[in-house]
Amino acid sequence: MEERDTFSVRLERGKRKALDRLAASMERPRSYVVKQAIDQYLEYHAWKSERVLDGQAAARRGNIVSHDDLFKKLRRRYRGSKPG
Repeated sequence: MEERDTFSVRLERGKRKALDRLAASMERPRSYVVKQAIDQYLEYHAWKSERVLDGQAAARRGNIVSHDDLFKKLRRRYRGSKPG
């Protein structure tokens, strides 16, 4: 098991109350909800950073599409597929 640390965070009272209501509705402690939120935040931003780095690498290789070409391709692909 990974070693754990404790730290504190200052929140506006309304946010703390909202956090407590959410935790109560989930029948979980506040710390569980905060840990889940941090885990999701870190996972999302790691994913996003990887996508940015992939895009930068593609651009360095010259693998880019102009804005106009992209939208022409999208219009052709989705022409006539509007929800009715």
